[in-house]
Amino acid sequence: MPTRHIVAPVAELPPGSRKIVRVGSREIGVFNVQGEFYALRNLCPHRSGPLCLGRVRPLVVTAGLFELAHEREGEILKCPWHQWEFDIKTGRALYDPDLRVKTYKVQQEGDEVVLYA
Repeated sequence: MPTRHIVAPVAELPPGSRKIVRVGSREIGVFNVQGEFYALRNLCPHRSGPLCLGRVRPLVVTAGLFELAHEREGEILKCPWHQWEFDIKTGRALYDPDLRVKTYKVQQEGDEVVLYA
């Protein structure tokens, strides 16, 4: 059964921010994506890089040649080592939905952000 861990006061994790916490021997990144909280293991499944230190960005889409647009602002996490990209909300790799990083339950409880791991 997961243990309850207080991550921070909600005010310390405004939309667009992240905090990396240690729970036992694991590092877990907690992200605020447009007011909703998500948590991912800080370990890229590709080469064990520090995934949660990577760049947070939108999803780049195209309707055709030379037509780029952005969707899902702040929902994509790019590993700083080899640029592999993951959906912060699900932990799934963008290019292969069968590959994923471990996710954890995290939520706001009153004025606190609480992680269950």
